[in-house]
Amino acid sequence: MSRPQAVPTVQVDNDRVVVTEWRFAPGAETGLHRHGYDYVVVPMTTGALRLETPAGEVVSQLVAGRAYYRGAGVEHNVINAHDGECVFVEIEIKQTAAQPPATGS
Repeated sequence: MSRPQAVPTVQVDNDRVVVTEWRFAPGAETGLHRHGYDYVVVPMTTGALRLETPAGEVVSQLVAGRAYYRGAGVEHNVINAHDGECVFVEIEIKQTAAQPPATGS
């Protein structure tokens, strides 16, 4: 049985960051993907997410307002393991302030 898809809404996409709100119905998933940039996740709700990776599965507890950081490159599928909606904001860091902005922007 296939799972419902999580719903991403890109709020900001510029030379430095991509900010996306993710909404997961119970059981919804992102699908297997890999981040090309380091990122920060800010949970808006409290609940559990199941992460499927090539190395196995782990369940993470999210706490509303308690942000966490992850490095680029890990392949994973994120699944709402909570019985209610799960919402978080993901901030992918394309470029740091120490780097000059891309030309032509």
